[in-house]
Amino acid sequence: MSKRKPDPLQTGTPFPFPTIGIIGGGQLGKMIAQAARKLSIPIAILDPQPDAPAVTLADTYIQGEYSDASAISKLAAVSDIVTYELEAVNVAALKEIVASGTPVYPDPSVLETLQDKLVQKQLFASAGIPTSEFVHCAAPSQAAFESFGFPLVQKARKGGYDGRGVCVLRRTEDAADFLPADSILERCVDIEMELAVIVASGQHGDISAYPVVEMTFYKEGNVLDTLISPARISASIETQARELAIKTVRALNGVGVFGVELFLDTSGHLLVNEVSPRPHNSGHYTIEACATSQYEQVLRVLMGWPLGCTALLSPVAMVNLLGVGTGNTHVEGLETALGIDGVSIHLYGKTKVSPRRKMGHVVVLDQDINSALKKAAQVRECVRVYGG
Repeated sequence: MSKRKPDPLQTGTPFPFPTIGIIGGGQLGKMIAQAARKLSIPIAILDPQPDAPAVTLADTYIQGEYSDASAISKLAAVSDIVTYELEAVNVAALKEIVASGTPVYPDPSVLETLQDKLVQKQLFASAGIPTSEFVHCAAPSQAAFESFGFPLVQKARKGGYDGRGVCVLRRTEDAADFLPADSILERCVDIEMELAVIVASGQHGDISAYPVVEMTFYKEGNVLDTLISPARISASIETQARELAIKTVRALNGVGVFGVELFLDTSGHLLVNEVSPRPHNSGHYTIEACATSQYEQVLRVLMGWPLGCTALLSPVAMVNLLGVGTGNTHVEGLETALGIDGVSIHLYGKTKVSPRRKMGHVVVLDQDINSALKKAAQVRECVRVYGG
């Protein structure tokens, strides 16, 4: 198969368009594929599960683990450009396909940096990006925790996701719950608000930030519960947050779409928490609420096309739909929720439920953010995705 990287000097991209290979067939891959359908861009999916959400939208499906170099090579063989929708990917295999002529965005070196929370934080520090105080803790112990000081957040250097690999230790008595893993210890931040910014960085140096979103999280599992945009912050903080998010992505020298999570502390200072080198849960709302969704933006970046407008078209609230129980997927309350004005429901098509698994999300558009929040709360009360 010939590799056809888009040429920015051409007046148009040859049709049929290049095939985009996505490592990961979950909900993010599904929403990228849905955006690709609109633009008639062929999609190839690599995922271990034949019933993964994105597979039914794929032109080509490769079954395999994200760590399987052979499977990644097979995906590259049927793709012109490769990306990924999760961090747990074999970086060495990505570097091999780049060396063989298949471009990967974001670059494997960017993923390698962000896979390791210590290396990520060290990059922030070297680039002058404000972040919480941290130290490396290769062998976690009560003595190490006491030396750093409580309260603290312990994070495993690698493999953490959606609250896994993170442990908050507020006092000496909590130390028994520590993670037995090579870690970093972070100073607990007095948080006024948790914020996020989606940043798109193109192949030709163009970069753009979406509006700042405000987030609240489920205490159990640290999974996003509710999101609103515009965030209830001053215009000055909005500008600072967007500029800081762009500075962070520039420090990574990254090409792609990135989710930049930030803390606004009680003193009014912004701190970068973490960065994801892919579309992010905090950007789901962009499908309905922004001029260009984060998923179409991914395609624009991969194809070498101009970035789309990131303007917010309407105040918006979003809630995640998390699984209850275990077993085959059942959904109740859908008809009631769909009867509420301004509500859009996304179900990911996962056939199995497990506790707190992300099964879908709900977006509510309204001219008044408080009304949108009330409607979102109504939907969360009536829609239940459970295993049975």
